Amino acid sequence: MLRSYRHIVFSPLNPFRFTLHTGQHAPVQPRVCTFKTFMDCKPLPFNGTEGAIGLLHWIEKVEAVFAVCECPPANWVKFATGTLEGSALSWWKAQIQMLGLETANAAAWEDFKDMIKEEYCHRDDIHKLEDEYYGLKMVGSEIETYTKLSNDYAALCPNMSRPMYRRIELYIKGLVPEIRSHVTSANLTTIQPVVRLAHKVTNQAVEEGKLPKRICAVEGTSSDGKRKWDGNQGKDANSTQAPAQQRKTENNKGPQQQGGYRGSYPKCNKCNKHHNGACNKGQCQRCNKMGHEAKDCRSQFPARQNQQQPQQQQQQGNNRECFKCGATGHMRKDCPELNQNRNNNQGAGNNEQNNNAGNGARGRAFVIGAGEARNDPNVVAGKFLLDDHYVSVLFDSRVDASYVSLRISKKLKHPPALLSSKHIVEIANGRNIEASRVIHDCKLELSGQTFSIDLFPVKLGSFDVVIGMDWLSKHRAEILCQEKAVRIPRRSGKPLIVQGNKGGEVTGIISLLKAQKCLQKGHTAILALVTDTHEKEKRIEDFPVVRDYPEVFPEELPGLPPHRQVEFQIELAPGAAPIARAPYRLAPTELKELSTQLQELLDKGFIRPSSSPWGAPVLFFKKKDGTSRMCIDYRELNKVTIKNRYPLPRIDDLFDQLQGSSYYSKIDLRSGYHQLRVRNEDISKTAFRTRYGHYEFLVMPFGMTNAPAVFMDLMNRVCKPYLDKFVIVFIDDILIYSKSQEEHERHLRLILELLRNEQLYAKFSKCDFWLREVHFLGHVVNKDGIHVDPAKIDSIKNWPMPKTPTEVRQFLGLAGYYRRFIKGFSKIAQPLTTRTQKGIAYKWNETQESTFQRLKDNLCSAPILSLPEGTEDFVVYCDASIHGLGCVLMQREKVIAYASRQLKTHERNYTTHDLELGAVIFALKIWRHYLYGTKCTIYTDHRSLEHIFRQKELNMRQRRWVELLNDYECAIKYHPGKANVVADALSRKDTTPKRVRALQLTIQSNLPTQIRNAQVEALKPENIRAESLRGSRQRLEQKEDGAYYVTGRIWVPLYGDLRELMMDEAHKSR
Repeated sequence: MLRSYRHIVFSPLNPFRFTLHTGQHAPVQPRVCTFKTFMDCKPLPFNGTEGAIGLLHWIEKVEAVFAVCECPPANWVKFATGTLEGSALSWWKAQIQMLGLETANAAAWEDFKDMIKEEYCHRDDIHKLEDEYYGLKMVGSEIETYTKLSNDYAALCPNMSRPMYRRIELYIKGLVPEIRSHVTSANLTTIQPVVRLAHKVTNQAVEEGKLPKRICAVEGTSSDGKRKWDGNQGKDANSTQAPAQQRKTENNKGPQQQGGYRGSYPKCNKCNKHHNGACNKGQCQRCNKMGHEAKDCRSQFPARQNQQQPQQQQQQGNNRECFKCGATGHMRKDCPELNQNRNNNQGAGNNEQNNNAGNGARGRAFVIGAGEARNDPNVVAGKFLLDDHYVSVLFDSRVDASYVSLRISKKLKHPPALLSSKHIVEIANGRNIEASRVIHDCKLELSGQTFSIDLFPVKLGSFDVVIGMDWLSKHRAEILCQEKAVRIPRRSGKPLIVQGNKGGEVTGIISLLKAQKCLQKGHTAILALVTDTHEKEKRIEDFPVVRDYPEVFPEELPGLPPHRQVEFQIELAPGAAPIARAPYRLAPTELKELSTQLQELLDKGFIRPSSSPWGAPVLFFKKKDGTSRMCIDYRELNKVTIKNRYPLPRIDDLFDQLQGSSYYSKIDLRSGYHQLRVRNEDISKTAFRTRYGHYEFLVMPFGMTNAPAVFMDLMNRVCKPYLDKFVIVFIDDILIYSKSQEEHERHLRLILELLRNEQLYAKFSKCDFWLREVHFLGHVVNKDGIHVDPAKIDSIKNWPMPKTPTEVRQFLGLAGYYRRFIKGFSKIAQPLTTRTQKGIAYKWNETQESTFQRLKDNLCSAPILSLPEGTEDFVVYCDASIHGLGCVLMQREKVIAYASRQLKTHERNYTTHDLELGAVIFALKIWRHYLYGTKCTIYTDHRSLEHIFRQKELNMRQRRWVELLNDYECAIKYHPGKANVVADALSRKDTTPKRVRALQLTIQSNLPTQIRNAQVEALKPENIRAESLRGSRQRLEQKEDGAYYVTGRIWVPLYGDLRELMMDEAHKSR
């Protein structure tokens, strides 16, 4: 008879968890981690005063508790902030006030760590720790202390200790040369064997006398007198002490704590330790000096050998590393570079302590900290430009020369030059440092004026640059102690005042409540938002719900779409006959691209060879990314196609559905037209002709007149169950909106499930999910309602202050066009109107400025800029000039939006015809969501554009633009320039610098008046001979306008260089 055994297995890694084993495997019930469970593990508190090291240890400890308690990530931030105290708790409360309690507690753990590190773990502290880690060296034979410090630094500086090979390199780098070579040759790949080998080789070197014996054992000794070492020392330490603090306590253990001594040395009565020879009690084992112990030693460099071992010193000297040149085989006092300097400078000493006897130049640098500088009346500190780099500068009259930090010296424009004699600098602590190079002619910018300065590169403390008496005396500069400024006399008479940082100008932290009180008292507040323009690449895995539907977002369409409930049909007008046009000539590069794209379409099954009597030509145009897009010129087919009157949704109806919503997701379909099949009997009508054959589309091509309406029909049928409930669709744009986060998760899942079932695919890079504010169809949608996109009225808002009467007239012409919408327009504009009158000097004061700003505000607010009502009666006014392009979108005499832009460099060479057509294209592109799929009227002051669709000879640019025009049902009509005030004003708005504007203002002047004035001057006796009129003078005829004409054409004299001016005007008006 079988017996059932049951036993309990305790998990040592988790004291709160056990497994019950029986004859049958019982399911383990998941344990819920509560805040009490979390606090029972005793996580460290953090109050914000522990510094960077304390913060990093706190994070490590908290994460360890999370692992032990199996705490769900959703509670990490909530539980961890429960351990905050003092200033850290106040900081977190301020975050809750700004973000809200739910949002703050729902933050990701990594985001929370970034926030608290940014507050309490400054980059300077991290850099300091990394510098200490990089410079960590093993002292003598103290391998245990070095290993422990290395582990601590590795835990505090993960960026330097990961991956593993970097940590191994840093560990080996700090070993003494006798050990380093043995460990390096082993080529180990993990840290544990490296540490074991280093300890083993160190113990052997101590026994052989190659390294000095250690002062005391850290982990005890073995029976044979050798030091014990625990292999766990190679693991990451979780000590809460800083490495610097651990150095002070590294040898505090007494003999009784280390185990009994079992060696052969006698016990010394003086120090109560076992050793051979004279007792060295009171001598530092780091620098070999008397009066202090190694734990209290302040020496920068440890003694490289024991002074009581002269024989070992000679043996070890061959492996020593020189502190002067870094080479091995000699010490600094025997360095060849130092000997060379000694030969060049007779009388100089052998080291830094006796350099005082040398002939080199001497300097004194009283290097103080930033905090001391603010309170010291004898110095001035501030941020200034040095060779186009912002640096912290200290002006100190107690310093003999001027210095720059080694870090900044590498960024300067000029390389350092070698000094003929060394420059010795005595710093505040009495030590001497040597400067052997100088950087000449650095450019220092102070209060807008540039000065030249020579700087010695040395190691500085808190400041990047220290300016001393050499520069101050050269420029007769004076430090104003009371004002914390530097006064520099100038030849112009008025001295230059360089203002430094005052004692009370330290940037601090202010609580939200104090900030609100300051604002209530009327104090000025400046708000700045710093954003990272480098956007991280989006990943599907980063978005909840979306990550469950990766098949909806393929990189390419998988192939021919399935048969859907809607197919693209081409209904022809009665009596229409097949139309075939000869292919356009293409460049060799375009032919190559054509062959490539044809093959791609064939591989996907989107096209097939054809024998259709229809045929449209192919052309290419460049996309923004530089690639070429193949377009089919279906203009002739569109003319004989019966228009599909399927209604596009009213924009105001769409936005009415969004009231009360707070969460949004926007989905853009990938090549939406290619996801819809063409009806079998209409496939032949899509045929196009190329150099490489005759093909026809099986999917809906771009450029067809009915394509938007048919695709809109498909999307409405697909989304009908959810339409106007939580989704709106406009052609291939899908917007999902919800009132809460839970609702949005359900809505988003339903739409993605629908797209997957319908085999409709989206382009992930153009989609946005889980937004609180979304830009859709030219509007900004958020929980507060619908807003007009601010970018639409930037052209008006950013109109610069008029500088001349002509610019005032331009602005008043724009404002006056809509005077019926502005109450009391004449009264408001009166101060500006007076500035355009003749005989009145042009002045611009506060009255004109307030009027100017008031008119701009009225122009950019309702009812001037209104939301569109439906999709009909759109009117666009376009105009172009040598300044730029301008256009206005209106509907039923209400302005919807303004738009303008400057011409690009190459566009300034366009003819007038192309510029005016470019303005039309510019309007269609930016207002595509209004004009696409609906009838609209475009007014232009260029009459020839009325016939653009009937022109046969078109250049490549015009072909591309006409192809785009075919996608719209727009009628282009002529509108006189004088009536097109708004678009004309926008196109001629001047935003160029003054030095460029001068010539353009001359060109824009009243040319007939200039000609009449020049004629009067040219006919004067002193100027008439230069005109060389001869017999033409008798034919001059003065007409009613006061100008002289010859045979009916106005006479342009040589006087005043008017002929060059007219040629320039003609060139720019092509």
